[in-house]
Amino acid sequence: MGNTSARLLSLLSLLQTPREWAGGELAERLGVSPRTVRRDIDRLRDLGYPVQATMGPVGGYRLVAGTAMPPLLLDDEEAVAIAVGLRTAAGNAVEGIGEASLRAMAKLEQVLPSRLRRRVAALNAVTVPLPEWGDGPRVDPQTLAVLAATAAGRERLRFAYESVDGAASRRLVEPHRLVPAGRRWYLVAFDNDRDDWRIFRVDRVAEPRPVGQRFEPREPPGRDAAAFVLDRIYSLAPTYRAVATLHLPAERVRGRLGDSPEEIEPIDAHRCRLNGHADTLEWLASRLIMLGCEFEVHEPPELIEYLRELGARAARAAGAPGPAGPPVPPGGVSPS
Repeated sequence: MGNTSARLLSLLSLLQTPREWAGGELAERLGVSPRTVRRDIDRLRDLGYPVQATMGPVGGYRLVAGTAMPPLLLDDEEAVAIAVGLRTAAGNAVEGIGEASLRAMAKLEQVLPSRLRRRVAALNAVTVPLPEWGDGPRVDPQTLAVLAATAAGRERLRFAYESVDGAASRRLVEPHRLVPAGRRWYLVAFDNDRDDWRIFRVDRVAEPRPVGQRFEPREPPGRDAAAFVLDRIYSLAPTYRAVATLHLPAERVRGRLGDSPEEIEPIDAHRCRLNGHADTLEWLASRLIMLGCEFEVHEPPELIEYLRELGARAARAAGAPGPAGPPVPPGGVSPS
């Protein structure tokens, strides 16, 4: 990279990432010698950028907070990633986030070079989000900010909470993580009054207030907040164990049923066995039919009955006289 100005901007872009860079790694990324990297670091310091060096046989550099900070530098992939993120945020379940995302997008476009501005504008022009389904609950961004600040600062939090059955309560918790799931936000926290871990729907949280008490962080069950939320959601929903023979090779089925790899077992070159779980019969039935193959359901009986009703309804919709189809074979259902 022969142009000194362009090389300094590239070096600044690398140093903006929150990590320490070895001198040799920077030299390799920039296509120059380690000695040139050291000279460029000195030039940045002369311009007021606070580049800190660590001692050692290899040495390392990082940009630290200071009075002078570099401008926002984005490569093509980063600019597109931010544009996609802002477009996604515009449809999020956070109250007012759509307008804030549009304002941020407008500011971003003003500072981008014309080449990147055209790419981002093209992305926006051809991207059409689906309309929101229903009027789901909206999350107050100020509530999110308070929850996030107390979790990051390890400070106990008190708030009013309304459970799914409408019961109101006051909670004192040690907030741990925020977990977005679809159009829902969940707070994972240790409930001090109940001496146990809980998840709280953020749209049901009101009047959150830090109480000024610090706490030592605890490890949630399973050491993974997202997995803890998923387990709790599934534990509260009806779950059906589904066993079915599918007339497709296992490799053509895996991943199409929301399954984990161990839930699909090959029978032979043309068939496989599904042994999984689902929380709704409607979802499982529709996914099985959309596979586009013959299949036999062995259990649960609720799914067999649902498929019978679905087949009869489809036959009536098509104007077919008489029974919906051939007799159901013992131990399963074979939709035509």
